[in-house]
Amino acid sequence: MTAASLELSLGPVSFYWTRERYFAFYEQACHWPLASVTLGETVCSRRRDMKLADWLEIGHQLAAAGKQVILGSQTLIESNADLRDLTRLCDNGDFLVEANDMSAVHRLSEAGLPFVGGPALNLYNVPTLEILKRAGMFRFVAPVELPGADLARLLSDAREAGLALDCEVLAYGHLPLAWSSRCFTARHHQHPKDRCQFVCQDYPEGLSLTTQDDSRRLFTLNGIQTLSGACQDLRHELAEMATMGVTTARLSPRSEGMDEVVADFDLARQGRYPAPSPLALVDAELCNGYWHGQAGMDLAPVLED
Repeated sequence: MTAASLELSLGPVSFYWTRERYFAFYEQACHWPLASVTLGETVCSRRRDMKLADWLEIGHQLAAAGKQVILGSQTLIESNADLRDLTRLCDNGDFLVEANDMSAVHRLSEAGLPFVGGPALNLYNVPTLEILKRAGMFRFVAPVELPGADLARLLSDAREAGLALDCEVLAYGHLPLAWSSRCFTARHHQHPKDRCQFVCQDYPEGLSLTTQDDSRRLFTLNGIQTLSGACQDLRHELAEMATMGVTTARLSPRSEGMDEVVADFDLARQGRYPAPSPLALVDAELCNGYWHGQAGMDLAPVLED
């Protein structure tokens, strides 16, 4: 396989935007060279601007534009209300679902529905892949901290075991690192979680957390989710991904300039790297350390292509 054989996908929006912003963003995405788009609120159930009907409306627009549409489930289920929302999502009747926790896997498996295994499921070995394959999983998103060499071995072992599974890798965007029942963005503003005043919406790219001397952005706070401070950039690793059997490179949405990011990765699939890169224009450092078996925030040297 060559990098050109890799498909590009758009992951779910991690941040909390306005309803108008979501619709405008995905109207543009209809025209981008993407094979699939994952929609939905995967972080916090208090973010209620978008209803399931809204996501389905956007999904139908994207499907009409030739995109495979997948609905992402919430990663941290905290209440019976969350479970009811999850049931409605899984039973939507129109689109596939990306399961981001085991309650979603259980619901989809019981219903006999195929699904995508999300990056938070921690899929590191063949026995786990076999179990979820039997449950209905046809594609999985690799854990973001898994080095490329380890993923290559996992995919090779899976093929030897006769497992036919597509694999997706987060190739661009802030890395999702952790989820908590505590809302860090609300705490920053001295609000309790249940009266957060939806301050997340003031940070369409997340809230930057830096070192004490402000010399480096360590993390990005996004409500109950902690993301990396730097943006993962695996443009130069696309050919390696394709060779090891990765089928899809996932791009995580940004609020501005995402059309340039998609175009840049589309060129990278063809072995073309524009200079200066549009990715250098974003307000964040780049990283690829996890892929190379280093600290996640590191940026390993890029070999000449």
